[in-house]
Amino acid sequence: MNNVWVSILSAAILATADFQERRAIAPLREAAEGGNKKAQYELGARYLAGAGVGKDAEKGVRWLRMSAEQGHAEAQYALARHYAGDGNDGAGVAEAIKWLKMSAGQGYATAQWVLARYYMAGDVVEKNVAEAHRLVMRAAEQGAAEAQYMLCVLYHSGAEGIPPDAVEAARWARMAAGQGYARAQSFLGGCYYSGDGVAKDMAEAAAWWRKAAEQGDAAAQHGLGICYTSGEGAPRDLAEAARLFRKAAEQGYTEAQHQIAYFYYEGHGVGQDDAEAVKWFRKAAEQGFAESQSYLGACYFNGRGVDQDIAEAIVWFRKSAEQGNATAQFNLGLSYMNGEGVGQDDAEAVNWFRKAAEQGHAEAQFYLGLCYFNGYGVDKDAAEAAAWWRKAAEQGHAKAQGDLGACYLIGNGVGKDFAEAVAWLRKAAEQGYAEAQCNLGLCCYSRGGGVIKDEDFAEAVVWFRKAAEQGFAKAQVFLGTCYYHGKGVKADAAEATKWFTKAAEQGDRAAQMALEIFR
Repeated sequence: MNNVWVSILSAAILATADFQERRAIAPLREAAEGGNKKAQYELGARYLAGAGVGKDAEKGVRWLRMSAEQGHAEAQYALARHYAGDGNDGAGVAEAIKWLKMSAGQGYATAQWVLARYYMAGDVVEKNVAEAHRLVMRAAEQGAAEAQYMLCVLYHSGAEGIPPDAVEAARWARMAAGQGYARAQSFLGGCYYSGDGVAKDMAEAAAWWRKAAEQGDAAAQHGLGICYTSGEGAPRDLAEAARLFRKAAEQGYTEAQHQIAYFYYEGHGVGQDDAEAVKWFRKAAEQGFAESQSYLGACYFNGRGVDQDIAEAIVWFRKSAEQGNATAQFNLGLSYMNGEGVGQDDAEAVNWFRKAAEQGHAEAQFYLGLCYFNGYGVDKDAAEAAAWWRKAAEQGHAKAQGDLGACYLIGNGVGKDFAEAVAWLRKAAEQGYAEAQCNLGLCCYSRGGGVIKDEDFAEAVVWFRKAAEQGFAKAQVFLGTCYYHGKGVKADAAEATKWFTKAAEQGDRAAQMALEIFR
């Protein structure tokens, strides 16, 4: 019984409200029928929206037209919107443009910047950048935030007859941002982040990104997340960064999808979760984001977060590589070199190694040098090998440093230079590269051609031991020899035998012969 009375009461309340709203319409209708263009506009807008009257597009358009024909700019714009698609009755875009031009011609700012968009696009009216610029400037000068933002984008990118102007772009962005326009706030944050048109200022970048992020702007959420990740402009807080990246990612923002994927991949700010990483890498990869395609390929290649599938890995490596991602190019080259997921093809490996190497990818530079040194997919060329190893070595690549040092040691591809050899071998040895440690030990043992003034057997033993403990057979032999002869260490036949045995078990002939002599 109570529910019945509640229903009756609710219906009565609604009926009363509807009656009151309709009664409020009466004076408006009377004014409209008397020819008042503002009333005609308001009544037409109500019919289109169904506010206080039954929704009726035909009546709405009729009243708007009456107002528009009397020169009411807002009515003209409302008609343009209707014909362009808002409640479109099929009259078409041409009718929309006619009314839009009339409204813009009267100085109605919204019509001006909307018409400017049509002129910039050039799809339904002939493209006219100069006219677009004139219209959007007029709207911007009236304080229309959307127009101010359009100007900032126009000056940022430049257009026909309008050269890029970062300072002017930032100036218009600031005007729109000051009105709370989120996209302009986000853009201005980017200006401060990169120092584009304004002095670089990370705190200011974070401040503007925060304003836009709080309005839900995905680009700003991503930018603010970067600030929390790096600790520039905001305190370093990976959990907060992850929260912001996820918000932006859930809106489909590709860079944020990649970033949250990477956080799950590495366990930054969130629990490490390969499956969740793959989910977000895939979302970004499917939108064409090259770095995510490369990571997704690596996940398939290594079976992280998905079942291992080398063929699928190659698909994603190729998509990324064809967009110029150096890591994917290197991985694709390595797959061709090893025949994993593709037919073994050294020439194709060299092709992809070269693409990555020319972008400065150190590992690709090392492998390209390796191909030239051994004649894999190219003619043997020790000088070219040394040149690529130098590029990688200068980036701190340990194997390239060691191999370049070896080239200088024997004069292969470069002039023989013991000082240069020792310098590069030491860099590599200090990074733990066993072959370089062994070669540096030899330089110490044999005075390095005069670079190391006196034999330093103790130093030689240090480097031989480091390499030997990594299982490097030649170093094990040399260390065994030092123990046998008491060079740099106290002579110890048992210790010598131990190291010779380790090398012999790896098939080293010199160690096997030494053991034969001992027996």
